[in-house]
Amino acid sequence: MSRHYDVAAIRRQFPVTERMLYLDSANQAPLATSVRDALVRFYQEGNETAGPKAVWLDRVELVRARVANLLGAQPSEIAFTKNTSEGMNIAANALPLAAGDNVLLVEGDHPNNAYAFLNLRRKGVEVRFVPLAGETARADMFAPHIDARTRAISLSHVTFHAGHRFDIASIGALCAQKGLYFVVDAMQSTGVVPLDIKASGASLIGSGCHKGLLVPQGLGILYCRQELDELQPAYMAMSSLANPPGDYIARADNMALKQGAGRFEIGNFNLPDIHALDASLALIESVGVPAIEAHLHDLGDHLIDRIGELGIGLVGPRDRAERSPHIYVLDLPAEEWLAYLTSRQVRVSPERDGIRVSFGLFNLADDVDRFVRILAERGSLSARANAAA
Repeated sequence: MSRHYDVAAIRRQFPVTERMLYLDSANQAPLATSVRDALVRFYQEGNETAGPKAVWLDRVELVRARVANLLGAQPSEIAFTKNTSEGMNIAANALPLAAGDNVLLVEGDHPNNAYAFLNLRRKGVEVRFVPLAGETARADMFAPHIDARTRAISLSHVTFHAGHRFDIASIGALCAQKGLYFVVDAMQSTGVVPLDIKASGASLIGSGCHKGLLVPQGLGILYCRQELDELQPAYMAMSSLANPPGDYIARADNMALKQGAGRFEIGNFNLPDIHALDASLALIESVGVPAIEAHLHDLGDHLIDRIGELGIGLVGPRDRAERSPHIYVLDLPAEEWLAYLTSRQVRVSPERDGIRVSFGLFNLADDVDRFVRILAERGSLSARANAAA
């Protein structure tokens, strides 16, 4: 049961829960039946009508508006990408950085955020890694590292490796005060943690859609604040232009870019996944992201209590204000536990400091109890084996 929504009804959309104990949504969310059906309908249209492209493109704009509504943005501030990594690379290359400028990142944050900026060292841009102080990143952690050549701060909203929840509002306010660009990787928070884009102060936010947004891999979203007209795409196509040539002839005097995020889109869209995203957003909207967050926090509290009974530690923050609602890393050596858990039909991920458990909106408190029993059973087996020896 849940205090926040009818989880049992949502769970019926996820038949994977009947086959295994799925605790790996921070890696890849399973397909909901409604999302699968949207994909099937799309492929049926392509199969039976050879592709109604104009209809599909109209739907793209409807889904763009739906994404914007979820994030508190304008549709023109949303671009579709392939994944978070592409979004971070678009952002890094769009910023007006020059040789001698520097960008601040969090040490140990997701590597694909870092590599997007490290790649700019060939242009003379310096990347500075700021050590994480305590259990969250706040403005005061970055302030001492800002100098006259600092141009941007980039970091995750929620970390993949231990579920830290960074204080992006305070960091965004610091960036506004100092005149810095602020880039956010929201891969682990979209669809799970309420994200008020305007309150965050972010210049650009990138996310994939295969975790909290419940679609297959291969689709991402990029938010770009509307007034940042100085940001230039590293590559362009007709679809990037404010006035694409109707005769399909490129002209050097027609290079004006679209306003907003559309300047970063080139060529065809991932139409199947965009159709899937429409269905997944309908499912998420039926529950509400605040309710999802609250339910997952309750599951996290329950997990922390139960592993404590077994003497198993938690890697990362315990306080709700500093932790993600859905990512919990148990202090268990992955090389010793992963094969056992897989043999018991438990899906989790090995992480740099242990075993990562990550909840989805379909998980129940009973899943936590079942998981803890499976952990305890291995301990009991080991104890009996040691006693026999």
